Amino acid sequence: MGEKIPKTKIEWEIVKLVREIRNAKNVSQAKVAKMLGVTSGYIGQIEIENSPSMYTYDQLNKLATGLECSLKDFMPEKPVII
Repeated sequence: MGEKIPKTKIEWEIVKLVREIRNAKNVSQAKVAKMLGVTSGYIGQIEIENSPSMYTYDQLNKLATGLECSLKDFMPEKPVII
């Protein structure tokens, strides 16, 4: 089977920002999953650093709508050093 590549540093920064906003608004993984039409287990996988699972751009757009924020809020202010 093919090797699963973990998230890149920028992907992990995006996930952390999404989680930070989600937690600040008291939104559960289950509610995020419902917004995106996926399982809460999948959201849990996304929120694990070494998992290759990641949000798509369309999912990030839906999250920005659901969490009432901007897509920009999911992006780090400065470039991530690789």
